Amino acid sequence: MGDAMRGAKLSLEGISKSYSAGGVELDVLKDVYFSMVGGERIAVTGASGIGKSTLLHIVGALDRPDAGRLICDGVDVFAADDKHLAGFRNRTIGFVFQFHHLLPEFTALENVMLPRFIRGEKGEGVRKDAEAILDRVGLSRRLHHRAGELSGGEQQRVAIARAVVGRPAILLADEPTGNLDGKNSSQIHELLDELNCETGMTVVVVTHNMELAGYMDRQVTLEGGQVVERT
Repeated sequence: MGDAMRGAKLSLEGISKSYSAGGVELDVLKDVYFSMVGGERIAVTGASGIGKSTLLHIVGALDRPDAGRLICDGVDVFAADDKHLAGFRNRTIGFVFQFHHLLPEFTALENVMLPRFIRGEKGEGVRKDAEAILDRVGLSRRLHHRAGELSGGEQQRVAIARAVVGRPAILLADEPTGNLDGKNSSQIHELLDELNCETGMTVVVVTHNMELAGYMDRQVTLEGGQVVERT
């Protein structure tokens, strides 16, 4: 599905989401309308706790909205049951988080191969694809090192390799440089940009890093539960 959906338009139509905290209902997203086209690079900025991660989780079908639709290739994603949503996430979306969430008992290579195993794919082709993407992110000499044996920057590059090994149409990154120093942050910026150019995948990055936001084609800000376009 991922390759077939390259270039497809993804739209949020009237998305709302609220949470209860201490008996108080908090409206995080309020009737959000927002669209992106294939191959775009979009930065999502805003104050801490404003709902940026919630927005990203809904785009990636990790969380269901209270109201509204997520339309991808003309289909309402949330009309599907949980099983089909899991398939959508696995084949269409790649995720990178601030904390890499690598499995510590696995090697870099095994971590990258995991999404393909979840799809039910096996064989030498899966290994070769994982080796190729790890080489692409500069880790060909670290294939068999476990996560704890890698630096912070290396761990995040493994996380990116894991996110893109399945050739997703959309890469979602939530503060991908939040725990990295300036040098490693710049390397991650460049890597995301290069992968976007090479594969045509859409890249959506939640970030407080205005340098990273400046690399993007578009910058939107979440304010008062609404998405505001920045020019």
